[in-house]
Amino acid sequence: MKSEEFSGKAFLLDRNNINTDEIIPAKYLTHIEKLPLKTHLLEDLILDGLDPKKISWDEYNILISRTNFGCGSSREMAVWAFEVNGISAIIASSFARIFRENAVNSGILPIELGSEKINQIFLTFTDSQDVEVAIDLTSQILTLQGSKKKLDFSFLISTFDKMVVSHGGLVNFAVENY
Repeated sequence: MKSEEFSGKAFLLDRNNINTDEIIPAKYLTHIEKLPLKTHLLEDLILDGLDPKKISWDEYNILISRTNFGCGSSREMAVWAFEVNGISAIIASSFARIFRENAVNSGILPIELGSEKINQIFLTFTDSQDVEVAIDLTSQILTLQGSKKKLDFSFLISTFDKMVVSHGGLVNFAVENY
């Protein structure tokens, strides 16, 4: 996977502790395939001013949120729901450990930025609906641009996680390397 595949329009989800029950409701966990999860992403999320059923996920490639993203039950389907909706990267100040590992294993890039940087993103782009994010995985730099405003941040990722994500997930990495 090339770095440009981790770029695109960002959806800003301004809340802490988005849990896996909100990401994909438990009533849909009977599916063993990913595609049936597509239309149910965040459908039970309650957030003032947001109707999750009206979000056109086809417009977005990146999700930006706050701390403890993906907390709750350890369900891989929460990551699958993002994957089938074309979300290639999630940026937050922290992730629940299992969600983060499931994201990497599925080829979704989890980027952790400090709370002060996440605050800066939400303050800078609070009124912007068209925030574009360019992520250079090789140099570990992400650039956000919208409404004539631009922010650049460096981020850390382990060499192994970078290799897994750049191959599109753990299965692809293993097939190509073992």
